[in-house]
Amino acid sequence: MSLPSLMRAVEISAPGGPEVLRAVTRAVPVPGPGEILIEVAYAGVNRPDALQRAGAYRAPPGASDLPGLECSGRVAALGPDVAGWAVGDAVCALLPGGGYAEYVVTPAAHALPVPEGVSLRDAACLPETCFTVWSTVVMRGGLVAGERFLVHGGSSGIGTTAIQIATALGARVFATAGSAEKCAACEGLGATAINYREADFVEVLRAEGGANLILDMVGGSYIARDIKALADDGRLVFIAFLESPKAEINFAQIMLRRLTVTGATLRPQSDAAKAEIARALVAQVWPMVEAGKLRVVFDSEYPLEEAAAAHARMESGAHIGKIVLKLR
Repeated sequence: MSLPSLMRAVEISAPGGPEVLRAVTRAVPVPGPGEILIEVAYAGVNRPDALQRAGAYRAPPGASDLPGLECSGRVAALGPDVAGWAVGDAVCALLPGGGYAEYVVTPAAHALPVPEGVSLRDAACLPETCFTVWSTVVMRGGLVAGERFLVHGGSSGIGTTAIQIATALGARVFATAGSAEKCAACEGLGATAINYREADFVEVLRAEGGANLILDMVGGSYIARDIKALADDGRLVFIAFLESPKAEINFAQIMLRRLTVTGATLRPQSDAAKAEIARALVAQVWPMVEAGKLRVVFDSEYPLEEAAAAHARMESGAHIGKIVLKLR
């Protein structure tokens, strides 16, 4: 494949709001040992992109300064010591950064084949959410069939994915959302929806015996309430703090009720840890996708040069499901 030397990209010109995203021309990156170069068709838009844009989520050492943590496309070149991929293969991948561009490099072990019957657009919506949900809900949270699972932000990309994976595993799923439309979307995926503007999720879950596992991306005022909503021996997993990482809680409750409070973020984890998650996705989650048990809930698509509008849409909270940038 003949590769250009330059590519279109969107960079963060300075920390700030969506308006600081700027279309630029950059050199096409070169894959190093164990890496592949992807010709990007679609790039997913995620909350960590907005945090990085605002100056609150630095790229790890050696990663591209461009935003973008997931994409789909085709393999354009192979770095040294890469096996299992060929130029031209359809691929979706978790990225260390750099997805808002026509070409991006990533470790070959973090790339996955596009599931059978899934479009490149929808494939771009899978890596970040599936890596996050599987690693926190199953690998860290230990969710099993028959348990009660609560996810906050049920209509988000993470939320819609968590609802479907938990349902496929045989859990009873509850999800919070802030409007009738968003609650309907959660219900359509198999969850019991709780409109947090009209009902208290603590009361709902306590009436059902408590949640065995809660996935929280809100934090702040939700933290103490999460503790109350858990069943004895329950687990609480944090993946983000849209409200605040700080709260006053009663640690005696954690001791007396044998609760587990933990959390994780995906980007800082080692390449080896991400590769382990990727293998689990191919073995456990991709069959769910191909069987129709897990589908992408798609919100909207923007051209690369309109990345600022995509960020504004995400930060408005009006979206349901995933937002992508189209490059080809």
